[in-house]
Amino acid sequence: MLAKRIIPCLDIKNGRTVKGVNFENLRDAGDPVELAKRYADEGADELVLLDISASLEARETIYDLVRKVGEQINIPYAVGGGITSVAQTYKLLRNGAEKVSVNSAAVRQPQLVSDIANEYGTQCIVVAIDARKVGEEWIVHTHGGTKPTEIELFSWAKHVQDLGAGEILFTSMDHDGTKNGFAVKALRKMNEELSIPVIASGGAGSKEHFKDVFKEGKADAALAASVFHFGEIPVPDLKDYLSDNDINVRRT
Repeated sequence: MLAKRIIPCLDIKNGRTVKGVNFENLRDAGDPVELAKRYADEGADELVLLDISASLEARETIYDLVRKVGEQINIPYAVGGGITSVAQTYKLLRNGAEKVSVNSAAVRQPQLVSDIANEYGTQCIVVAIDARKVGEEWIVHTHGGTKPTEIELFSWAKHVQDLGAGEILFTSMDHDGTKNGFAVKALRKMNEELSIPVIASGGAGSKEHFKDVFKEGKADAALAASVFHFGEIPVPDLKDYLSDNDINVRRT
């Protein structure tokens, strides 16, 4: 059985790590390079760097910061935010990223997923999906969660898998930053319908939430931000807890 992955997420705005609730009310969480090094030293399996305002501001992502992070850590990391082309993917990979994460651009230009997968392999392309419950349906949102679409979550996830996505990063906007637990039912459904790994995001507030998302939600990886950034759940303590609860995690 593959080990479950613990992935701290660094949401970047104006060169700083920030964190909010339900994608709003952002507060400073520290220097991203320093945080990245700390997580690598603590035994995180991977990192995700998201330039959260790149799509809204219609600009490219943060190459210099990506390079600086890569110089300080020895674990894989994905970069997302404002990626709209294979050329940008090349620049990010050249600056040290192992994967790129596309969200808004994939909705606008689904062929981009196939283009990146064909050029660099499916292992290099993560499709991030931000969604919230609207009535009885999960609806995909873009541009940092600010723009609702008419796309249903599970059909979209299956479509991008068919296009060549190597992983799905699913963030429940309803759960994001609330610390009330992950969207376990939706994650379980997604994992049952897909053959590629699913990363759970949105709602981590306790060690038990991670246990639930792995055991009940069947997630392949769990991503969190504030509980790591503000020292509420140290990565080594979390891995000890998960291992004690019969969840296979990598140990340093």
